[in-house]
Amino acid sequence: MNVPRDPIYLDHNATTPLLPEVVDAMVPYLREHFGNPSSAHVYGRRAREAVDRARAQVAALIGAAAEELFFVAHGTEANTLAIRGVVAALPEKRHVVTCVTEHPATTEPCRELERHGGQVTWLPVDGEGRVRVSEAVAALRSDTALVTLMHANNETGVLQPIAEIAREARARGVRVHTDAAQSVGKLPLSVEGLGVDLLTVVGHKFGAPKGVGALYVRKGTPVRPVLLGAGHERGLRPGTENVASIVGLGVACEVAHRSVGEEEARVRGLRDELWERLRARVPGLALNGHPRERLPNTLNVRFPGVSGSALLAAAPEVAASTGSACHAGEESASSIITAMGVEPSAALGSVRLSLGRTTTREDVVAAADALAAAWKRWVQGVRTGGS
Repeated sequence: MNVPRDPIYLDHNATTPLLPEVVDAMVPYLREHFGNPSSAHVYGRRAREAVDRARAQVAALIGAAAEELFFVAHGTEANTLAIRGVVAALPEKRHVVTCVTEHPATTEPCRELERHGGQVTWLPVDGEGRVRVSEAVAALRSDTALVTLMHANNETGVLQPIAEIAREARARGVRVHTDAAQSVGKLPLSVEGLGVDLLTVVGHKFGAPKGVGALYVRKGTPVRPVLLGAGHERGLRPGTENVASIVGLGVACEVAHRSVGEEEARVRGLRDELWERLRARVPGLALNGHPRERLPNTLNVRFPGVSGSALLAAAPEVAASTGSACHAGEESASSIITAMGVEPSAALGSVRLSLGRTTTREDVVAAADALAAAWKRWVQGVRTGGS
């Protein structure tokens, strides 16, 4: 009996499979090492040692001190803690600078600030999806508490000029936060190189489990807790630590620390081959985002004459995502793509193809063939009056 093959997974920006090393490291903390890290006895001490070891591993990956890392449940919590926590700690400063192409984990806390009397400057992006440094600097005010900009966009992979903006903002006494959920583990980076005060890490984007992340907080940065409870995570994030997942995050960071440069080059080569193969077979195919300043694993392209969701439905051999959102059966163009000046009708043809550690050249060749063939069938069907 033929067992159907799973589709080629090109949705690593959504989530990644657990690394084998991560699974192996987690298992003992799901079985015998079950202690509460706040307990004083041997079971608690073993758990506390594991959490401390993981904290050091995460810190090493981003060039931080271990005491500057705070474990959270996910990127949404980290971003909320960064934005609301800094604003709450600086009551005289109620202005935040962000961007129109941010993830909802950033836009929603910013909108909540607006609803409660604060002010937010929403920076536009250029045709390649990048914020203009001059506009970001011009938006800074005496009452600006925080600049919060994602390092890499989750749909297009476009990298923002964080270091340049941070240098100007911090020279004016403004704190800077970056959501690095998509870039940590995929690119070599450091908090000093970026020049930020706060940085979000999300485990499941690079081989750790879902439900665990971290927030880097530079020493001396004013932040108040968002959740109220006991004194876990040195009083900034109450709640008993998710020890097994934290262990997994630490190991994923250790693996990335050893191999991120080599893996970046490998995946970039595969991504570029995917682009060239598709471009050769799909006339009018267009790239969404900057040709160079983007994640090495991300290819967001617009297929002409077809919606992204229809194309993926016609190519079941590939598991990927679109650059659009479907609500109540109606498909709408992605606001990330249209913010770059792309017409909504063209933006509907966007597909995000994101590669990862498990992606092989065979996957790239097969995916390009499947997508190009599906596009050709669709266009021919439309021309002949079919579907």
